[in-house]
Amino acid sequence: MVGFKNRYLVMEVFVDPNKDFSLDEPIIITQFNLSKAIKDSILTNFGECGLASSTNSFQVKYVNPITKVCIFRTSREEYQKVWAAITMVRSIGNCPVVFNLLDLSGSIKACKQAALKCDESKFEQHKLLAGERLPADAHQRMQNCIEKIKALEH
Repeated sequence: MVGFKNRYLVMEVFVDPNKDFSLDEPIIITQFNLSKAIKDSILTNFGECGLASSTNSFQVKYVNPITKVCIFRTSREEYQKVWAAITMVRSIGNCPVVFNLLDLSGSIKACKQAALKCDESKFEQHKLLAGERLPADAHQRMQNCIEKIKALEH
């Protein structure tokens, strides 16, 4: 018996830098709003049949709201459709976004390594940009996100 074949996509989300964000309304990217935006894109671009076939194994495995790195799982047969739908997502909620593929792999282990490497470098950049405005709990939240990556399984 052969196991179910998956593809894992490591992506980063770029929030539109031209949008004026107030400090009262931070953009928080979650598994729920990412999944909803991608499923809406699949429905719009590939119809109900495309949505039904793609979402059978589709799952948002990991999201880091600080560095905006995320991992998606999809079936090997449908990954190109899901990838295409992700690139056509233009907003999450009212926030304009663009996705960038960092890694595509058939194993969660390779994606975990790519996501860890990217998360660590992006958090260093985030610390430099934020400077003294960095919240006191940012290091703890980042450590929690890194622990989530390390605990990922199929």
